[in-house]
Amino acid sequence: MTILAPSSARILVVDDEEDILQAARLLLKRHFGSVHTLRDPSSLLERVRQSAFDVLLLDMNFAPGADDGAEGLKWLSQVLALDPQAVVVLVTAHSGVELAVQAMKQGAADFVTKPWENERLLATLLAAVNLRRSRTEAFELRKRNRGLAAATHTDSEMIGTSPAALRVLDTIRRAAPTDANVLILGENGTGKELVAREVHRHSRRAQEVFLRVDLGAVPPQLFESELFGHRRGAFTDAKEDRVGLFRAAAGGTLFLDEIGNLPLHLQSKLLTALERREVVPVGANKPEPIDVRLVCATNLDPEQLADPDRFREDLLYRINTVEIALPPLRERREDIPLLLQHFIAIYAQKYNFPNKRLSAAALEDLLAHSWPGNVRALRHAVERAVIFSEGAVLQATDFSLGAQRMKVIAKPLPEASRLDDVEKSAIARALEQHQGNVSRAAEALGLTRASLYRRKEKYGL
Repeated sequence: MTILAPSSARILVVDDEEDILQAARLLLKRHFGSVHTLRDPSSLLERVRQSAFDVLLLDMNFAPGADDGAEGLKWLSQVLALDPQAVVVLVTAHSGVELAVQAMKQGAADFVTKPWENERLLATLLAAVNLRRSRTEAFELRKRNRGLAAATHTDSEMIGTSPAALRVLDTIRRAAPTDANVLILGENGTGKELVAREVHRHSRRAQEVFLRVDLGAVPPQLFESELFGHRRGAFTDAKEDRVGLFRAAAGGTLFLDEIGNLPLHLQSKLLTALERREVVPVGANKPEPIDVRLVCATNLDPEQLADPDRFREDLLYRINTVEIALPPLRERREDIPLLLQHFIAIYAQKYNFPNKRLSAAALEDLLAHSWPGNVRALRHAVERAVIFSEGAVLQATDFSLGAQRMKVIAKPLPEASRLDDVEKSAIARALEQHQGNVSRAAEALGLTRASLYRRKEKYGL
């Protein structure tokens, strides 16, 4: 029989009969990486502690004349207590099949009968090796996810007491404990990621990982590999298996930011994965189940999302079980003093400065500002002011609002004006002000570099 066993697979055979051990060595060493034998089970636990075996082939009876399997069950229990991921295949006589089945209920992976058939034994051990690999991968993935969850945990909370902010907080409170998919709408800089994290923080998955992916920054040709994973050799440079983000976020929350930028043909692939609750890694032929809480965000408005040439209606229904619309900062001005106080304290502590306070003139000026970059722009303005101010009181001049430092425009735009024209003009002005420096222009506009590059290409700038 030809068996494609992993060359690194390690098998430990435990039996009190030397003939059995010798037969196992001769058969198994031709198919597995290494085969170890043990005649006295009293040192079994020490061997398991010292070496990582993929499979234990364990006899159920050791004492002369014993046939009740009690010793095998004892060692099975102790091995699993020592290593819950251990894979144990029991060896029993024909008369012990019923006992072996009972042992499987207690954690054994499978059993073979004496005298064994070589092909059956090889097939059983190969399946057991694959089971060990799967258990180890799942364990490592969950351990890594818990590490990521700790590393990405934030104590930041949404700040605001305005009616608009309170409506958002109430929606989060109601939706978070469920597993409903959430779609967050809002302009750039309004805090969509913060809301996504709040949903995760108050969910049943709070102790698991929160993963964010900016779909606008994922090249279309790498979309499936990034989200679904790939197998080694699936394409050029695929030198090893890769776990996609859907699997990496197992048990936790996957935040798909800028989902409105996903091309239509990739939207259909995402929809299929969500409907089936499974993904197929690139180069694989079997689907893998997924278990994530999905939270999405976009700066597109509802009318743009309703355009079938831009976004699939069936995907929209799938992702917006709960919809949270974030108000721009200009619509929640009563929250600005609270946000300023919060950010001043954060950056004074971060840069080891004494806490600073705002002058009345500075507060008046900041309240009157239009804040096209929303909370993100406010936060950056406070950080710069804390760094460069010389006194204990922040003055209006410390904020260097520049060309964006203006009173709220009360005059409405002409009816013929289009959103694209306004956006194009704002981007052109920002690029001109910053001498073409994309990073600084993107920061001023409250955009990511990738988003600004896409808009430059869109408007031919």
